Formats: sequence, C-alpha cells, structure tokens
Amino acid sequence: MDKASAKRFKPTLPSNPKPDTGRSGSATGIAHPAPRNPQPATRNPQPAFSCNLGLIEYREAWRLQEKLVAARVGKRLNRDVFLFLEHPGVFTLGRRGGLDNLLVSEEFLKKAGMPVVQIERGGFITYHGPGQIVVYPIINLYTNRIGVRDFVAAMEEAMIRTAAAWGIAAARNPVNSGIWVGADKMGSIGIALRKGVSFHGLAFNVNLDLTPFSWIQPCGLRGVGMTSMARELDRQLPMADVRDVLQDQLAGVLGISFQACRPADLESQLDEMQGVNGG
Repeated sequence: MDKASAKRFKPTLPSNPKPDTGRSGSATGIAHPAPRNPQPATRNPQPAFSCNLGLIEYREAWRLQEKLVAARVGKRLNRDVFLFLEHPGVFTLGRRGGLDNLLVSEEFLKKAGMPVVQIERGGFITYHGPGQIVVYPIINLYTNRIGVRDFVAAMEEAMIRTAAAWGIAAARNPVNSGIWVGADKMGSIGIALRKGVSFHGLAFNVNLDLTPFSWIQPCGLRGVGMTSMARELDRQLPMADVRDVLQDQLAGVLGISFQACRPADLESQLDEMQGVNGG
C-alpha cells in the first residue's frame, strides 16, 4: 500500500472484539475497551513541534528529552514536542528493573556490542533497534487536560490504526500495555512523568530484526513473542510512510496539530533558552 492509500484508509475498529487466542493458544490477544475520552478536543492552541531525529544513540536522545522536559516544566518552552526516531541496538531497563529477565549473559551482550541502559520510565526490560519507530512525546498532560491512562490508551490507538492502514489487525491486551497481534506484541509503551510533563513514549515494530527480543523476557512477561509489521506482511515497509501515518494518527487521537521542526532548530532554541536563563 502506498502512502496516499494508507492515509485514505479508514480502519473500522470492532466495538466488542472477541478474544483472539493467537498462535500460542493462550488468550493474550484480548482487546480491552478504549478510554472514555480517546479523542479529546484540542486544548492547546499552539501546534506541537514534530522533530524527526533519524537514527540516534539512545543516551543522546535521552539527554535531549531531559532538556526538553526541563524547559517545558520551567515554562520556557510553550509547546509540546514529539520526537520521532530510531535507535541503534540497545536494551533499556525501566523503574521495575529487568536484568533478571535477561536470558543471556551480560558478557554475551558485551560481545554483541549491545549496551544496557537503566532509565526512569515505567516497566521492565525492552529492546530498541533500527527498523523500530520510537516516539518520545514531551507533552504537558495538565494543559492538554488528559489523564495518564487516557494518554497511554491514545498512543495504543494510534499504533492500532497505523497497523490497520496496512491491513494488520492489532489490538490491546489487558496483560500489558501496548498493541498485540494474536499472542505477539508489536508495539510497546513506557512513560515517565515530571510535574505533569510526560516523556519517553512508544516503540512500534516495523522492520526491525526481532532476534534480540529472544535474549530477554520482553516487558518482564514469560512466554511472550514479539512481532513486527514486516513479519506480519512478509515484506519490508517504507519507514517514512509508516512514520507519517503514525504521526497523523497521533494528531487525530490526541486532538492536536503538528508543526515540523528541524533537530538543529530545536537544539538552537534550547541553547538560547539556557543562555537567557543563565544556564
């Protein structure tokens, strides 16, 4: 499906989906209801910045998030910012830890050149790699008048609708946040909150190599498989097209608009704000 067709596609989501037992035979494809208010009206008249960072090291993107969160909390930045990117291969550990969910030795990971980074988001261990679209929304939930649960559900809905644009029937699962195709997880969510400003975000499996997921128990769940759009369709997809559709779906479910922002311009604004405030 080309980009234009994907954008024209209007997925029909079942109002009461039946349990999908998936390939494993366990009922891990059950969809739970969408939030009471999954499409809040726009409350922030300023469009959010949309910044495509391309392939960027995890720690570098993390530092940028920290700067943006501090600026948003300190009211030096009056707009929300959504960072769209991919990471080189990396495992991240959430607040609930996760090294006990490693199925290989740390020495094995060192030889594979795979770093492990402890961060402040929720959840356990997960993997990021090229071919996975990562979105870090730096968004003030208070000013947007959206609760944490509804925000998480909105990100799930955006991924579900994006998958549907390519004919993939994904669903929620009460076992864990994110989106699933049968018994396999396709998209993950883990956020942190600082004075009403959310950061970290979602990871959506498009074309990535799923092998490193076999080295862990993803999200601390036993017996969980991982999948991707490429695996479900048996072909690679244009990452830019999927990213554009995902951005459109995020705008729709959150009731916001986007303004494109180059990485250099974003960094320049942050540097100017730091200089004005004597940082």
